[in-house]
Amino acid sequence: MGTSQSREGHDLTDSDTDYQSEEEEEREEDVHCDAVERQETPQTSTASRSTLDELDSKLKSLKLKYPDVLPTRPVKLYLHIGGNSPNAKWVVADKFTSYDFVKNDDDDDDDNDGELSSVWLLKVGSKVRVKVSTEMQLKMFGDQRRVDFVNDGVWALKFYTDDEYRKFVTQFQDCLFENVYGLVANDENKVKIYGKDFISWIKPEIADDTMWEDAEDGHSTPVRANQDLMEEFEEAANGGLQSLSLGALDNSFLVNDLGVQVYRNYNKGIHGKGACVKFEDQSRSSGARFTPKKAMLMRAETNMMLMSPLSEGKPHSTGINQLDIETGKIVSEWKFEKDGTEITMRDITSDAKGSQLDPSESTFLGLDDNRLCQWDMRDKRGIVQNIAKGGDSPVLNWAQGHQFSRGTNFQCFATSGDGSIVVGSLDGKIRLYSRTSMRQAKTAFPGLGSPITHVDVTYDGKWVLGTADTYLILICTLFTDKDGKTKTGFGGRMGNKIPAPRLLKLTPVDSHRAGASNKFHGGHFSWVTENGKQERHLVATVGKFSVIWDFQQVKNTAHECYRNQQGLKSCYCYKIVLKDESIVESRFMHDNYAVSHSPEAPLVVATPMKVSSISLSGKRSHG
Repeated sequence: MGTSQSREGHDLTDSDTDYQSEEEEEREEDVHCDAVERQETPQTSTASRSTLDELDSKLKSLKLKYPDVLPTRPVKLYLHIGGNSPNAKWVVADKFTSYDFVKNDDDDDDDNDGELSSVWLLKVGSKVRVKVSTEMQLKMFGDQRRVDFVNDGVWALKFYTDDEYRKFVTQFQDCLFENVYGLVANDENKVKIYGKDFISWIKPEIADDTMWEDAEDGHSTPVRANQDLMEEFEEAANGGLQSLSLGALDNSFLVNDLGVQVYRNYNKGIHGKGACVKFEDQSRSSGARFTPKKAMLMRAETNMMLMSPLSEGKPHSTGINQLDIETGKIVSEWKFEKDGTEITMRDITSDAKGSQLDPSESTFLGLDDNRLCQWDMRDKRGIVQNIAKGGDSPVLNWAQGHQFSRGTNFQCFATSGDGSIVVGSLDGKIRLYSRTSMRQAKTAFPGLGSPITHVDVTYDGKWVLGTADTYLILICTLFTDKDGKTKTGFGGRMGNKIPAPRLLKLTPVDSHRAGASNKFHGGHFSWVTENGKQERHLVATVGKFSVIWDFQQVKNTAHECYRNQQGLKSCYCYKIVLKDESIVESRFMHDNYAVSHSPEAPLVVATPMKVSSISLSGKRSHG
């Protein structure tokens, strides 16, 4: 069930298979590369001209098949073949070549305020020409003087000296900054983009990781990094799956094109009850087809709010439908209105993580591109509204919130256990709002250049997880105020000692296997609703993969993934659940369903045609 091991992370040596593995050429390469290494090492950088002339003369006398002039940036280029099969291996694509960073149009530079109209490319000999971007999924191996990346395949560059390796990584990151923000990668522009409070994001090498270490929770149970994944249930989902709504009580629900399928919750996962609430004859009063994309449980999980988009391909809706799960009927069609004017919402969520368990719940949160608000289902006299058959749709009351005048471009949001709100934006920013004020963010984390498509937050509000197309970003919200008290960024301004985040990524090999068109979506923490308990895992979906990280391992500042890295630290230690078709959503069940022999409640993985429940076993994997 987990991903098998390939040679993706193994050391690259001259014993790896060569496309032209002739013994004579190997000998020639050894002589030539030895000469390059001696030329590039600091010990010989001050050698006399006569020594270099002797070296050049010696190389020429050998009549090697190489240019007389040594490349200024020599590298060895490898190609990974065989995917993740047992026969996967690295082969030498070019024994001796060079790299360079070039502009795609050197005549397009614009010197106005340092802005650049062209983009940087990485060229490696005649085989690689790729735009410098996060889509390359560049992974660093500092101890091997090596980087791996994706470009219509998986490539590796092996450098001959530590100095050349470090120069490459630094220049790559500078080119990436320029390509993302259109500004030269100097300190002034980095502060302009990130803000002076985020020095540790600009220079992670000087970051204070104290908060990450202090945030280790004594209540959490260590999880073995190599545990098995065991599939317990798999059954049909009847196609057209739109969303997955897990319950903390007896039932969970799958919403598809036809209706809501009811599943029973067990310690080994969810199992179909055969019950289905059909949407036939429950179309909206306007007569438009009812095709909900978003579902939210309410009122001790006896009601479900269903939001259907106005038009295909866009999430915005002018109202929601209230489904009584016990009767299987739509009992209300609510309208979103403010000051008598119909408005839209792109997302809804519960007031707080776990508030769906409250039987008297009558409020929930709404989000639109430039709106953040709370809706109330009671009328102004405090009585819960109901819709009479054939009557007008009731109007939700705008309880509190704010309509922003500027383009905040909100995309997604989530709530913590106390109702604190985290919001992700198109520009990559992640904002933290307190429960009592939606007008002004207490903290706003800068974007890294990619839109945030999904956010989640731990129950205690100490950790925020943002999902971007090519990575997840894990942020610690803890800080120490001027009185020495530890708080979260939801409750106050974090100041200038904001901890650097961690990035969670796929290795280049797994990223290539997932497919260029597949992007991360739906990053979630595992689900707890009790003070003192800590979430144990993180899960996200990309293509046919559900990818699982050990939360405690990711937080560990001494974790081996973080060694020899430059820039923001990235974690590549995860488990993969591979399905036969693209996955719609992956979620951990509520902690109520964790059992003694497993460190975690089951993971539910939903594809358009099937729903599977997967457990982490308590035994070690021998695979």
